[in-house]
Amino acid sequence: MLHYLFYQKNSASHYVYIDLIISEINSETTTLSLAAWRPGRYELGNFSKNIKKVEVFNEKNEALPYTKTDKDTWQIANKNAKQLKVSYSYFCAELNAGACFADVSQIYINPVHCCMRVIGREHEQHKIELKIPDDYKIATSLSVERNTLTAANYEELVDSPFIASPNLQYINYQSHNITFHLHFNGICRPDEKLYKQHFESFTNKMIDFWGGAPMNDYHFLFQVLSQKFYHGVEHQKNTVIAIGPGYSINSGETYEDVLGVSCHELFHAWNIKYIRPYEMLPYNYAKENYARTGYVYEGFTTYYGDKLLLSSNVFTTQQYFNTLEERLTKHFHNYGRYNLSVAASSWETWLDGYVPGVPYRKTSIYDEGCLIAFMLDTMILKASSNKKSLRDVCVLLYENFGKKQIGYKEEDIIKIVNEVAGNNFAGFFEKYVYGTTDFEEALQPCFEYLGIDFLKTHNPHTSDHYYGFKVSDHNNAAKVTLVAPYSPAWKAGLFAGDEIIAINSIVLKNNLNNWLHYFLHNESVELLVNSNEHIKHIILEKDKKQNTYFFLPKLTLKNSDNKNFKEWLQF
Repeated sequence: MLHYLFYQKNSASHYVYIDLIISEINSETTTLSLAAWRPGRYELGNFSKNIKKVEVFNEKNEALPYTKTDKDTWQIANKNAKQLKVSYSYFCAELNAGACFADVSQIYINPVHCCMRVIGREHEQHKIELKIPDDYKIATSLSVERNTLTAANYEELVDSPFIASPNLQYINYQSHNITFHLHFNGICRPDEKLYKQHFESFTNKMIDFWGGAPMNDYHFLFQVLSQKFYHGVEHQKNTVIAIGPGYSINSGETYEDVLGVSCHELFHAWNIKYIRPYEMLPYNYAKENYARTGYVYEGFTTYYGDKLLLSSNVFTTQQYFNTLEERLTKHFHNYGRYNLSVAASSWETWLDGYVPGVPYRKTSIYDEGCLIAFMLDTMILKASSNKKSLRDVCVLLYENFGKKQIGYKEEDIIKIVNEVAGNNFAGFFEKYVYGTTDFEEALQPCFEYLGIDFLKTHNPHTSDHYYGFKVSDHNNAAKVTLVAPYSPAWKAGLFAGDEIIAINSIVLKNNLNNWLHYFLHNESVELLVNSNEHIKHIILEKDKKQNTYFFLPKLTLKNSDNKNFKEWLQF
């Protein structure tokens, strides 16, 4: 058994102190390793950078030497010790759904960040003992006795975040004889009746979707922030969701965000925690786990995280269309779709997947993956005369791979899609998953089959619609965030990062688009631009062809009695 003691010395410092007790030593050396990344975020995190000091002692409290052999591996010379105590401190100052945070009000830990792995003893039971005030409550999916949490092995340990705080609020509900626990930490007043009603509805639908559930109980751990926030991280028996602001978690966009991210993360309990690409089974915590199937583990999940809210009547058709319009907008406004395929973008999340990156380079496994799922779902329905859908693909992945703990390969996805549809989809994958063919030619027939009008509507921002560039307000100036290739802005030499200070000699006060619209009858306008701390005068000419840049997609259901739409709506 391995035992971790967590405690604070000065809670305002954000440091948590950890004593790792390793008993029954019977070797000359002990090797410890800290994860370089965490599942659910496919980039290196290099968590060892948050460790301040490491000390090692034997059972007589004598200091023992160790060598750090790489950035996150420590090798200890045991010197006939029967027991080791490894003491170190970890800086916990990042409050989101996948990090660690500790202050005067809570200790929130994702063990994958800070629990050192004892090489060769991962299969043993791991315990975490918390030295916390008497009024603290604990939220976790691990078994808890007093202040001690128990995991069956290292894998369960690092898949089981916990919150210890005096401010935890609690709701639970039942679905298919499984208890689902909702823990809220932060300033908020969750509406128990509302949450139980909607969470039970989409949970029932999801378990019906899969034909059963792999867990006996499940925990939603909500970190409720005071500002607008949206983030979730999946685990087998739990999820952490960081959401805000706390004053609006029962209504409006914030509550829709709560529902959307919660449904998404619960779907992950099957898709990625059990149904996993072979490159990630088992996880290699020491280095990148490259895979080209992010469109499956994130794209399919994004699609069903939204759609199952509609199928369970938690979302209205309009609410669902709003979310799908957001995915479409991100797709059509992303010129990287012409340069890097969805499969290649999945591989390269390890390089720059979670930052904007250089312009026009990449796509999103979430948004483009969602649209690929939508197209596959609809095209399988059409090919099978509404007898099969993408749901059948997901269930077969669960039965043939997830339940058997076998990792699927890229060709398995195509094979199962062909099997379910009774048709050859190799061309679809070649063009839209592995190629850079524009999605619109495949999306339009899907919308027509379901009886949905897909319109390119006028973007209300003159800069976006007529000139082909996006801006955000920045200290009264307009900061360029994106420029469409070959647009008037692109031809004039305006690029991301430039700050527009004035238009036609008028100094801006967060009102660029107002003045652009006012001068729209002019053939051109003159912009005063701060470009990398150099002043430039740019003549911006109107596109005489009146091309539409950065259009906004609009979806409308023609007829709610459309039989194809009704079949699609089932799951």
